[in-house]
Amino acid sequence: SLPAKLINGGIAGLIGVTCVFPIDLAKTRLQNQQNGQRMYTSMSDCLIKTIRSEGYFGMYRGAAVNLTLVTPEKAIKLAANDFFRHHLSKDGKKLTLLREMLAGCGAGTCQVIVTTPMEMLKIQLQDAGRIAAQKKLMAAQAQLSSSSVVGAAEPAVETRTTAMQITRELLRSKGITGLYKGLGATLLRDVPFSIVYFPLFANLNKLGQKDPNVKAPFYVSFLSGCVAGSTAAVAVNPLDVIKTRLQSLQRGVNEDTYSGILDCTKKIWQKEGPMAFLKGAYCRALVIAPLFGIAQVVYFIGIAEFLLDMLPKHQA
Repeated sequence: SLPAKLINGGIAGLIGVTCVFPIDLAKTRLQNQQNGQRMYTSMSDCLIKTIRSEGYFGMYRGAAVNLTLVTPEKAIKLAANDFFRHHLSKDGKKLTLLREMLAGCGAGTCQVIVTTPMEMLKIQLQDAGRIAAQKKLMAAQAQLSSSSVVGAAEPAVETRTTAMQITRELLRSKGITGLYKGLGATLLRDVPFSIVYFPLFANLNKLGQKDPNVKAPFYVSFLSGCVAGSTAAVAVNPLDVIKTRLQSLQRGVNEDTYSGILDCTKKIWQKEGPMAFLKGAYCRALVIAPLFGIAQVVYFIGIAEFLLDMLPKHQA
């Protein structure tokens, strides 16, 4: 049933995000840093420096908005894919690869309604620590170079903002469109991702089914979700880099700004080289693999069906 699908998708999203959010934070910071003042050399370096400067909970900056919106986002994505697969199948016959890809395309298109504002707000909070650390380092270097000057100013202390403050400011200055900055880039990332992910998962999962009418074991669904998720994540990573850069409202010292998708692509290619489009690919694969593995296990086990079935009995 649709309510069960939505609940399953929501539970899956909450569990998955809680497990992998620090890696996602590292991915955002690695993707956003440009060749000017690089703060981090790798995922582990980013996480270590984040803990040292911002504490353990610094790794979870932006997690609240993600946990709030990931439930409808994952629910829409998984339920929409099932909806399109059902309506694209002919008399219950096996879907062709093209129809599976079309179903994934529909799911990816539907989810951006929630994904775009969620990602936009999350990125501001995740990257704030990097920008603050960069400015503090630049101020310290400037102070050191002019140490002979008496009464040099202390580095500015970071003023932390919340998702609600960012939302109110965007709505006040730009209206609802402010929350949908980078919508085109999000579509360019999520639609191809879903086109790759859902057919690949469905076919890998079928390999573990002994009977077409019986669900695959949970470990098969988990591994299928991991493999399909990481494959799709790496495939669309260049588009994720562009989306992340476009959705960032604040820039670090001497970092470029972008007017659109083409301008962003051109500047990254010219100033940072083609390998810049793979920034954070390792982190993204590590995030997406368990995220979708957990999502598919929860979704296919059907926790919500169990809860919904038990509710009337409990009431009785």
